Amino acid sequence: MGGSLAVLVLAAAPAFANSNAPVKTLDQQVRHELLMLPYYTIFDDVNYRVDGGTVYLSGDVRQPWLKTDAERAVKNIAGVTRVVNDIRVLPPSSMDNRIRFAEYRAVFGYGGLYRYAMGPNPPVRIIVDNGHVKLVGYVASNMDKNVAGIRANGVAGVFSVDNDLMVAPKAAL
Repeated sequence: MGGSLAVLVLAAAPAFANSNAPVKTLDQQVRHELLMLPYYTIFDDVNYRVDGGTVYLSGDVRQPWLKTDAERAVKNIAGVTRVVNDIRVLPPSSMDNRIRFAEYRAVFGYGGLYRYAMGPNPPVRIIVDNGHVKLVGYVASNMDKNVAGIRANGVAGVFSVDNDLMVAPKAAL
């Protein structure tokens, strides 16, 4: 009886190996690896573009190791032949750190906007560079975009706010 059970298990194994699971594209693999980076926070913004086997990285991060980790994670993906890493490391600044947390409270502390700070990959990012703030990412409506910009402009000590938020298609958020 044990022999027939082994045959049954071995016969079933190929069925699982040949499942019709979708194969991830290179673009999807790069996105996944970047989102899985430890220490990637709401105050960092990493973007990418895939052109053939070349991956172009851009954006702004607070820590130099995040720039290096992003390149290393993407470089190890099968099919990637080259990585161009143009991620900019923001200068360390206690003033900018104070502004980051004040912006976080101002924008996401407002009733309708808190949902944009939730989850492992929040759709809105706050980038602070020498007192200049940039809001990037996606929101559900023009009203949310405008309210976030108004709230961000109300933080003391901020020199300017660029509201680069985009309204996402309804299915994206």
